[in-house]
Amino acid sequence: MPRGTPGRHPDDPVPIWLDPSHGCMLTDLLTSGLVTPVWCTSWRRDATTIIGPLLGLPDFPYLDLPRPQITTSHPDGYLWKRDHVDVWLADAPAVWIDDDFTSLDHDWTAERTASGTSTLIVQPDPHLGLQPEHLTEVTMWLAQLPTARAV
Repeated sequence: MPRGTPGRHPDDPVPIWLDPSHGCMLTDLLTSGLVTPVWCTSWRRDATTIIGPLLGLPDFPYLDLPRPQITTSHPDGYLWKRDHVDVWLADAPAVWIDDDFTSLDHDWTAERTASGTSTLIVQPDPHLGLQPEHLTEVTMWLAQLPTARAV
């Protein structure tokens, strides 16, 4: 189980485990200037007012995702947020960290990259959470980008 405290969003019965060490791990990357952080979570704006402060993260924008009437996070075989993220990203290089990707999301990443839009998805084990090696992977990936900047 991840360390930390479970929290619940009023509109979502699924608990989220917050590990206080994640804030410190993420702050260096988020303040490096190499990425433009954006929350892409069903918590929407509440991520900036609830999760971010609990982890000691700086304030940053969020993608205002819709509230679909779905019973699974993969109604079309891939993570439901992906279509909205894809439109929002357009042709920007991107790193996306989420623990709920499917093989179709990995295929999407490969297709974006093959078409000239560098994309990395990082998928922590939901039982372990974000680990230092995930951020090392992101940092190494960013270093190889021609523009060294991603969202």
